[in-house]
Amino acid sequence: MRRRLLQLAVVAIVALPDGSALAQDPVAQFYKGRQITVIVGSSAGGGYDIYARLLARHMPKHIPGNPGVMVTNMPGAGSNAAAAHLFNVAPKDGTTIGALQNSAVMDALFDALLGNARQLRHDATKFVHLGSATTDHYVCIARSDAPIRTFKDTLTREFLIGASQPGTSTRDYPAMLNNTTGARIRQVGGYPGTREITLAIEKNEVQGLCGFSWSSLQAQRPDWIKSGFIRVIVQEHDKGNPEINRMGVPLAVDFATSPENRKIMELVYSSETFGRPYMLAPGVPADRVAALRRRSRRRCRTGSCWRRRSGSGSPSIRSRARTCRRWPPIFSRHPWASSKRPSRR
Repeated sequence: MRRRLLQLAVVAIVALPDGSALAQDPVAQFYKGRQITVIVGSSAGGGYDIYARLLARHMPKHIPGNPGVMVTNMPGAGSNAAAAHLFNVAPKDGTTIGALQNSAVMDALFDALLGNARQLRHDATKFVHLGSATTDHYVCIARSDAPIRTFKDTLTREFLIGASQPGTSTRDYPAMLNNTTGARIRQVGGYPGTREITLAIEKNEVQGLCGFSWSSLQAQRPDWIKSGFIRVIVQEHDKGNPEINRMGVPLAVDFATSPENRKIMELVYSSETFGRPYMLAPGVPADRVAALRRRSRRRCRTGSCWRRRSGSGSPSIRSRARTCRRWPPIFSRHPWASSKRPSRR
């Protein structure tokens, strides 16, 4: 009888490895049977939305406990509406991830300068950064039949573009170009996002678009450059993208009308370092943060999943937490930056 009980005990122990492993891993135990919500701070069909849905397709198998992942959109105020929800309303348990526009990080820095007159209902510098899908490079594009052929032409001729709401790169970047380079860019605002603006370009409602991510252009309209439908007229970046540099596209900072204006442009463009950041609310348990960061580095490491988005890979795409967590060096030269760095938990 005793021998029989011993045999049963051995069988029971051998049969328990998976269950015992799950019990020993509190992160897996927490996520098992739960659902993670990814909140995209822009409209459906745009670059941020495409990348978030692609990541959501591959996330579950890389997270302990294999939770489900759902993507939802919360556009408004250049992702600051989604940022406020993530900061003030969303659960702080690791089940809500914000896919915010990188301008939301920069907005928090500028808002901090207002002191008691701050307008944002959140502090984006306190978010816990998981990683970034890209390091972005923004450009201005124009239809090939537009009256302007180069960015230099915009200094003397009007360039009609589509734009979204204030706080987004499609609105703020061209406004800055007008003020710092003397460009004559006229905006038609009110478009929900880049998906709607690119449709307007196709219909010839507008002649082009500024503050448009190079990776979004490749994801949404990969045939536009090859077919000659549009031209890339300027890079809204302080150093440029190697691929676009080889195309001979100039940098917007080289058209600045003064050294001070150039520094302003470099500061604003430095937010592109954050690419397409994925963030958690402050207060998420550290073990879950660590698990999500590890998985963010492992997702799509080979690049095979990125090729599914448009049939080809993109060398600019990265999924590394350290890329997003690294504060752009240019910020350190400003006295108000040292105490406003993102959480490095």
